Amino acid sequence: MDDPDDTDRLLTTDLAVGGMTCAACVARVEKKLARLGGVRAGVNLATGRARVLHPADVPVSELVAAVEGAGFTAEPVADRASAPAATGEADNDVDPLLLLLLALFAVPVIAVSMVPVLQFRGWQWGCFALAGYVVTLGSATFHQRAWRSLRHATATMDTLVSLGVLASFGWSAYALLFGGAGAPGMRMPFSLTADTGGGAHIYLEAAVGVPLFVLCGRFLESRVRVRTGSALRALAELGAKEVCLREDGVERLVPIEQLLPGQEFVVRPGEKVATDGVVVDGGSALDVSLLTGESVPVEVGPGERVTGGTLNVGGTLLVRATEVGADTQLARITALVTEAQAGKARAQRLADTVAGVFVPVVLGLAVCVLGFWLGRGAGSAQALTAAVAVLVVACPCALGLATPTALLAATGRGAELGVLVRGPEVLESLRRIDTVVLDKTGTLTAGRMTLVASTAAGGFEIGEVLRLAGAVEQRSEHPIGRALTAAAGASLPAVTGFRAVPGFGVEGTVEGVRVRVVRPDGIDLPPELRAALARAEAAGRTAVVAELDGRAAGVLVVGDTLRPGSYRAVHRLRGMGLETVLATGDQLGAARAVAEELGISEVHAGASPERKAELVAQLRAAGRSVAVVGDGVNDAVALASADLGIALGSGTDAAIGAAGLTLVRGDIESLVIAVRLARRTLATIRANLVWAFGYNAVLIPLAAAGLLNPMLAALAMSASSVLVVANSLRLRTWQPVRRGQGRSRLGG
Repeated sequence: MDDPDDTDRLLTTDLAVGGMTCAACVARVEKKLARLGGVRAGVNLATGRARVLHPADVPVSELVAAVEGAGFTAEPVADRASAPAATGEADNDVDPLLLLLLALFAVPVIAVSMVPVLQFRGWQWGCFALAGYVVTLGSATFHQRAWRSLRHATATMDTLVSLGVLASFGWSAYALLFGGAGAPGMRMPFSLTADTGGGAHIYLEAAVGVPLFVLCGRFLESRVRVRTGSALRALAELGAKEVCLREDGVERLVPIEQLLPGQEFVVRPGEKVATDGVVVDGGSALDVSLLTGESVPVEVGPGERVTGGTLNVGGTLLVRATEVGADTQLARITALVTEAQAGKARAQRLADTVAGVFVPVVLGLAVCVLGFWLGRGAGSAQALTAAVAVLVVACPCALGLATPTALLAATGRGAELGVLVRGPEVLESLRRIDTVVLDKTGTLTAGRMTLVASTAAGGFEIGEVLRLAGAVEQRSEHPIGRALTAAAGASLPAVTGFRAVPGFGVEGTVEGVRVRVVRPDGIDLPPELRAALARAEAAGRTAVVAELDGRAAGVLVVGDTLRPGSYRAVHRLRGMGLETVLATGDQLGAARAVAEELGISEVHAGASPERKAELVAQLRAAGRSVAVVGDGVNDAVALASADLGIALGSGTDAAIGAAGLTLVRGDIESLVIAVRLARRTLATIRANLVWAFGYNAVLIPLAAAGLLNPMLAALAMSASSVLVVANSLRLRTWQPVRRGQGRSRLGG
């Protein structure tokens, strides 16, 4: 819908649209809005929202007036990240009490009309009285919307239903009063087809059955649609409503809206973290499952960041707020999911286009069917029955719901699993991807130095060498120093006479021993340490020499280690038919070491941001569909230039902003989940569309041929919509487990 060149010059407004019942309604609203100068709109039937791009000189009031001019209600949505109406209390929800009352009147009419043995003397007049209520008051919503559409020279599903009900009841009234069907001893057989058997025939069962079954279908559909949006509502409701502020040692409870950045608040066990912040004091474990899909609680302590909406399951924390309101991670996640559900997939745009002309074509077809049967010499009752069956069976509800309900369920489920998509086109792109370009540092690896190997010589114990080296390095701010200090342990002796030589190393005295941790250049090493140094260089890792009182005591090797799930992720991506390519700005030795460990054959080392973008362009020119996975500023250009950019949630804002897919957990294994979810979603959409098109392709000819009773046509039409939505609902409980495998921790 958007043109990247001019989207930035347009304003975006969301409208909650009421009164839409089918894809023809969607097409009508979009067409009406498109008539305004410079305005483009996408309307989602499942969420009941219109996303409108419009120039600044087209006010929101004019957009609302255009929608109302199409015969619908419209209201601006102030908070674009709020849950769509269709996922809560939808405008088109059916009142259960009205439905029950309708059934009490309609069921006796259907039963008596269908079962001749129940037809007592004068039964038809009793049924006529009951049907009068159903056709007037019970079906008022159909007639009102049909009349509203007629005033705007359009037609929708309600037009078809209203015409079918009125035609069936009108013919029945005529037959009762003037056609001999009102005789006291009249008996009427029930037929599955339009064949009346040549006798007096009334269609009260169709007149009451059509609105009953359609409203039942809408009721079930609305209940199911509420469940498809449950993930988004859970996100919207996840945030805390109150926060316990601590100021000058005094605690007070205030509404979350009053919390400001920089203020400190208390989070006790069992409470939600009010907003994003940094732990000032205390330690605890946080349940982050609703945000990242990770089931294992995350331990946090002073200096570590926490996310608003997560649940404190351990001790008491004192947190300093850093982001509040719309700037929090929870708000951004909710906004991303809402944005995704407001968009349209290509398949949905095709379905909406078809539905836009579908209803007028069906009306014309019904008239042709009526004329055809009358022209063949069939009775008026039989001809009318076939025409009414065509009207009722051809409703495009299933067509309009096939795609948006699946996307609604899939994006919600993805959010639960820690996979955020910017729009439905992302799922389509992910389904087509055949090549994945992976960054190394921070994506496949942890992005921080750790001790990976150590070797001692000259009779020294490696544990003692590491303890003394870690002690002298605790005064250093260098990444190598921090890695050695962390590996040495928590209780380290003090160092005196500390001195750091930039580019060379550090030295100091620990427990009377002069300790130097330096680069190996120019140092005479014994054979075992030279061999350890050679192994480190071959693996692309960094090695330093620890000297104790002037003697080379050991070689300590540090390097960036693989993330725990990197091997599994790459292996599974290959198993799904995806080629993996490693592109990194790191040196060739380090890149090859990681690639060999992961089984990646194509490696591009020393790649600048521009070179990564060139690599993506070359792969696309070769006919590949390319996804790029990265987490840093240097990956942003490649992410934006790929068919699909995928960022880790732990990455930079630049990377996340350039990506279409965000893996909230910051774990590359989530990409496997995302690919499988995309494939399952597209398969569900295809199944829905095949059913929606196939249903009409089979049943419309049957109805036109007089082989379908109008009441059964209504039942089939309602069932088709419910089946489509129920099939989409299966995505809400989808589990990322391959056939034949048990469930792994990360959904392998």
